[in-house]
Amino acid sequence: MNGPALLKCICDETRFEILELLQKDNELCVNDFVEKLEKDQPLISHHLKTLKNCGIVKSRNEGKKAMYAISNPQLSTLISNVTKTSKKIPHLCTTTECC
Repeated sequence: MNGPALLKCICDETRFEILELLQKDNELCVNDFVEKLEKDQPLISHHLKTLKNCGIVKSRNEGKKAMYAISNPQLSTLISNVTKTSKKIPHLCTTTECC
């Protein structure tokens, strides 16, 4: 995967929120995301499938649940750095028009 393809996979707001949660909590199931993000389960499942197809997250079965985690420590670092940078420089992109 090249840089632009990676950024395209993570640039959706919901997908980035999912990755931020995984970066903090390491591993979560769909119900955890639904509860924490207050979004519908089909939407969360769709975004997790996209992230998994891109190779950004991985899953493992735990009983009837699928547990999701970031697939690579470098990706976790990237998410952390983007989050930190956006807080330090809040005026960079204040509207959705710039994206």
